Amino acid sequence: MNFCSECGHPVTVKTPPGDHLPRFVCEHCDAIHYRNPRIITGTVPVAPDGRILLCRRNIEPRKNFWTLPAGFMENGETTVQGALRETDEESMVRGENPVLISVISLPAFDQVHMFYRVDMPDFNYGTTAESNAVDLYHLDDIPWPDIAFRTVERTLKHYLELQTQPFYVLNDHIDI
Repeated sequence: MNFCSECGHPVTVKTPPGDHLPRFVCEHCDAIHYRNPRIITGTVPVAPDGRILLCRRNIEPRKNFWTLPAGFMENGETTVQGALRETDEESMVRGENPVLISVISLPAFDQVHMFYRVDMPDFNYGTTAESNAVDLYHLDDIPWPDIAFRTVERTLKHYLELQTQPFYVLNDHIDI
């Protein structure tokens, strides 16, 4: 950040009084600009026959690798609303009955990834501008070597664990 979004003057990096981290501070209007983690929210869509829906990315990063439908949460929406919106945008699935199954912090990227298990009401799904392929997988057929992100891999493995163990939300972090 070079300029204050409040008044347009140059900002400096310093630790404000009473704070413990350096921040972008405007010495003209005294605005403090905080940089906070971004939330990525998505789903593990489960078809009526128990198969899991995966999307092959049509965008970078990790184009042509498989992922769960997910993306950045928008201002003004809840994490569930964001997850359902992203699921629709990437796979044309209208998920139902969301249940939080994983929260993974990535401090190296200033991100938090949250995934909900959702029911697919039917077998309607399709590709979009963000996904060049969308398909359903039995748990034994997930293309593990071609999974795009470690958070997706960790969430899928947690979902597999949930099939044989009592329910719990994965609260984890990944150091990169």
